[in-house]
Amino acid sequence: MIDTVFFDLDGTLSNSFEGISGGILYALEKLGISAPPRESLKSFVGPPLLDEFKRRFTMDDDTAREAVRLYREYYPQTGIYLQRPIDGAEELLKTLREWEITLCVATSKPQEYAEKIIKMFGFEKYFKDIIGATFDGSISAKRDVIALALRKIGTKSENTLMVGDRFYDVEGAHACNVRCAGVLCGFGSRVELEKCGADFIAEKLSDIADIIAKRN
Repeated sequence: MIDTVFFDLDGTLSNSFEGISGGILYALEKLGISAPPRESLKSFVGPPLLDEFKRRFTMDDDTAREAVRLYREYYPQTGIYLQRPIDGAEELLKTLREWEITLCVATSKPQEYAEKIIKMFGFEKYFKDIIGATFDGSISAKRDVIALALRKIGTKSENTLMVGDRFYDVEGAHACNVRCAGVLCGFGSRVELEKCGADFIAEKLSDIADIIAKRN
């Protein structure tokens, strides 16, 4: 029985690549670092920014922190507005609420940004809570976000489904004994989701309703 669904944000409910990649390019320019092709920056959608700056550009801790600071100069002023809901997102949320399923956002994006985006889309009425990362980095990994969401919502892990588009979502969910449905509407691939052991794979976001209906 699935009575609670946690949703990732970027690539799952929101097509946010233009704004996120714009922030990365802004930070790299300010640091004097040659930027790779924009399309290659899709790896930044999902993981904590600090970790991905260090991984992609072999930055030391101080440089990576400065890159994140610069990104946050750009993102709340410009990047946050360069996104739109994933096709079918509102219809799915409405259906699940009609089924009396509890919904929560569980994202590695800072909570302040996540709350603003959900309100921009007019989706706040569907969610019991929005759980995101903290600016100080005390909560950033997906497993920590999901663990916090489980505690705040008060749901059992076996009755909860995580919905996301990257392997971070699957690994974070499984670390908390939560099943995960990977969606192909975002920035991951079927190969990625199968390799990390996604419990279900949905071609379209709307397919999540069918997955839940079959198990309930």
